[in-house]
Amino acid sequence: MSRIVYVNGDYVPEEEAKVSVFDRGFLMADAVYEVTSVLGGKLLDFPGHTARLHRSLSELDMGCPVTDEELLAIHRELVVRNGIVDGLIYLQVTRGNPGDRDFVFPDPAVVKPGIVLFTQSKPGLAESPAARTGWRVISIPDIRWGRRDIKTVQLLYPSMGKMMAKKAGVDDAWLVEEGVVTEGTSNNAYIVKDGRIITRNLSNDILHGITRAAVLRFAREAQMTVEERAFTLEEAKGADEAFITSASAFVMPVVEIDGAKLGAGTPGPVATRLREIYLEESRRAAI
Repeated sequence: MSRIVYVNGDYVPEEEAKVSVFDRGFLMADAVYEVTSVLGGKLLDFPGHTARLHRSLSELDMGCPVTDEELLAIHRELVVRNGIVDGLIYLQVTRGNPGDRDFVFPDPAVVKPGIVLFTQSKPGLAESPAARTGWRVISIPDIRWGRRDIKTVQLLYPSMGKMMAKKAGVDDAWLVEEGVVTEGTSNNAYIVKDGRIITRNLSNDILHGITRAAVLRFAREAQMTVEERAFTLEEAKGADEAFITSASAFVMPVVEIDGAKLGAGTPGPVATRLREIYLEESRRAAI
């Protein structure tokens, strides 16, 4: 059975889903997105994803075609219609279809934003074998645009970074700018040194991760020391352990950077404990 997807107000089989060739999300990458995880049929961190969606839209002077209540209802309906137990829901809002191609934004009073949602079933999402072995990453130059805090669909370079990592036989790439780590291709980056969790402070340089916010809150509640500051690639290679966070990977240990093993080359105690805490607390708060 094919998936049921949501396109501009309608639930349709994926084979029948259509958007205009003039939609600015297609022509200009003029769109933002969110990905919400589903565990046990419930949505994780949904209020955070909704808040970040509105922030991204606001930064681009773009409207949202549905209310928050409608957005939640659509997410839940897609979970039910597609029988999702564990998985992801992808949401994309575009500036819409002005009927032709033009660099100038269309009048928002005339052109309504477009919206698309679809599900991805991921059985056992929280039981990833990689969490027991850890990721290996390489470093690559960060040459993205300066507003990385806006979650746009401009993902060409992160995709290229993923392919660089795949070609190198590792799991992901960390982006580096002037010797300093910004983030992973699709995740926030952390190191641990002498028990201190160190991660890049929020700015336009990194995505304001929803999982990041939750994990740092849980870490502080567990009396762990958190330092929000920039760290260098060399500092990362000399760390005791490292990890990343994202909506789909949750907390994922990193055991190697550019061939340099961290600690014993196995997932460290801080990352392992934070993953346990995050999954436990997030399941409890899921809606």
